[in-house]
Amino acid sequence: MTTITLVTGASRGLGRNTALHIARRGGDVVVTYHSRSDEADSIVAEIRALGHKAVALQLDTGKVAGFGDFANRLRNVLREEWQRDTFDHLVNNAGHGDYALFADTTEQQFDRLVDVHLKGVFFLTQTLLPLLADGGQIVNLSSGLTRMTLPGYAAYSAMKGAVEVLTRYLAKELGSRGITVNTVAPGAIETDFGGGTVRDNPAVNQHIAGITALGRVGLPDDIGPMIASLLSADNRWVTAQRIEVSGGQGI
Repeated sequence: MTTITLVTGASRGLGRNTALHIARRGGDVVVTYHSRSDEADSIVAEIRALGHKAVALQLDTGKVAGFGDFANRLRNVLREEWQRDTFDHLVNNAGHGDYALFADTTEQQFDRLVDVHLKGVFFLTQTLLPLLADGGQIVNLSSGLTRMTLPGYAAYSAMKGAVEVLTRYLAKELGSRGITVNTVAPGAIETDFGGGTVRDNPAVNQHIAGITALGRVGLPDDIGPMIASLLSADNRWVTAQRIEVSGGQGI
């Protein structure tokens, strides 16, 4: 049976790459987007061109109040497109970067990071549990910055550290349903994340390449295939793990 994976924040960056590689491995995908419906429609078209089903749904992962409505829309899509009441995989990818030194971080910046990266992951997963199939898989996106430190990302990294702890608790509590839960922690990647600093600033790019064992900055194609592979049945005995995908950055 074809699997159905829900990838949040899949209209661009790592989410988009992950959705595409899931389809290349034979899976169907539900992608969510925050505001760029045109980009979401584009990835849906790419997946359908590969011969697989895909649907885009709008979702603001920073607004818990909207999660119930999202679950209802997802339930309807599952029934209409797949004649199913459940989906198989949840990839909690949606997020944003917000650079600010600790002394300069505002409460508004902090609260938005909490809403998207912690409350969003916690309560969206909770809301979708009735729709997640037994034996399913959850992947939460973290960051190499929970192991390495880089001034300006204290609040962001603190949220990702909390997600890593949450992952272990979810693995324990959902294990009775055969659901695995893991964290994937990318290193620095060339995307538009955080304003595209790693991708567009040659000095930053060169510095990171110099402290990475494999000698370059990561690309989306280094992450999406890994997540797609983790979601395969071959990894059904892997749970409660933090898997860093950084090319050996900062070792």
